[in-house]
Amino acid sequence: MSHKVSSCEVLVAGGGIIGAACARAAALRGLRVIICDPGPDPTAASAASAGILAPQIESADESLRALGLRARELYDTLAASLAETTEIDIGLWRDGVASLAFTDAEAERLRDAVAHQRQAGLRCDWLEATDVAERFPAAAQCVGALFAPEDGAVDAPALTRALLADAKRLGVQTHQSRVNRIKTILGRATGVEIPAGKIKAEHVVIAAGAWSPQIDHLPRHLPVVPVRGQMASAPWPADMPRTVLYYDHAYVLARQGEALFGSTMEHVGFQGGVTESGIAQIVAAAQRLVPSLPAAPTRTWSGLRPLTPDGRPILGPDPDVRGLWYATAQGRNGVLLAAPTGEIIASLITTGTSEIEIASLAPERFSS
Repeated sequence: MSHKVSSCEVLVAGGGIIGAACARAAALRGLRVIICDPGPDPTAASAASAGILAPQIESADESLRALGLRARELYDTLAASLAETTEIDIGLWRDGVASLAFTDAEAERLRDAVAHQRQAGLRCDWLEATDVAERFPAAAQCVGALFAPEDGAVDAPALTRALLADAKRLGVQTHQSRVNRIKTILGRATGVEIPAGKIKAEHVVIAAGAWSPQIDHLPRHLPVVPVRGQMASAPWPADMPRTVLYYDHAYVLARQGEALFGSTMEHVGFQGGVTESGIAQIVAAAQRLVPSLPAAPTRTWSGLRPLTPDGRPILGPDPDVRGLWYATAQGRNGVLLAAPTGEIIASLITTGTSEIEIASLAPERFSS
């Protein structure tokens, strides 16, 4: 920054997938936006993400599933418009995700889930063992599987790049800087302080993932903790159709010729990196799903996902400070929820309301 004070209408703290989605959506509505992001952190969640869009597999929480289903539909439009404006293909793939059962008890639980989802009007199928073998020849022998035909995946790093590129096209400025603290006067956000000075803003969006609670002068404690997820990859077998398979919380998916294996859920603070035991665990789980996968991964990495005590994001306005908005703690579902989160925040800023129901995600639910 050449001068000490700069100004904008919307300042987004955090330039990962959520911050980029919020900045782009606000810029699409004609607002002047600045993103502050300290730059590539090897432990950031967006770049590490597998990019699975699986609200019917991942979420047992009804309110989150509703948001996830809405999110999944938004991706069709988003993928097309980003391809047009940025020429980046975000790798959207919607050919269905299967969750495998290896015991009768697991099969019963998944059959119940299928019935429950069908009652709710969702497309969801129970696949018998023979159906699984036919549809996924590389999958391990199992008792059966829940199949969500509309679930899928995107290429998360490509999506982050595309959202940022489109935001810049729309005039969003980015500052490679962390936000030290927010500034308020008489219950209203007025901007932020960064190491190089102040930035005036009418609206401040907290979208710094696991780092959100480290921003000073927030009017409330954000109970967001980093949860490390280790990942690994190996070559995807050339003759095998592209698939996403789940077992419990472990998954295998194909992306650009690689098989991605994930993922651990570890409470180790802000410690990035991988461990022998963590990688062994996810490789074993991947081979349980697809026995022909190589045991020695070609790449390993990890990311820190922001998680709240109830597993739901913190999304919406601060009840005490006008112009302060939260878009953080998307946990395992950051990529899935990026599209609606951007829309919700931009709509709240411009109209004061969101047509997507977010009452259960309000920041004040953690206040005593």
